[in-house]
Amino acid sequence: MRNSTMMMTMVGAAIFAGIAGATPAAAYDYPWCAQGPSYGYPGECAYATYQQCMASVSGRYLYCGVNPRLAYGQPQPAPSRRYRHVHPY
Repeated sequence: MRNSTMMMTMVGAAIFAGIAGATPAAAYDYPWCAQGPSYGYPGECAYATYQQCMASVSGRYLYCGVNPRLAYGQPQPAPSRRYRHVHPY
């Protein structure tokens, strides 16, 4: 009984440490948002072009709109640059 209690305590501590140490994923807003009753406002702002947004909302009860956070100039976090492409010329 003592071993199982100790094991459960260790597993719980490991899970807690994993959750506490997790950082949220970086979210970047794009200029176009899929908007509608199921997404709320401003919607799912994950589209770089209007065509991408329209292709995504096609056949669903959604529409495309401009991202208000970008339209009204709220500052956005800079995207991380993992790889840098250098032209040879």
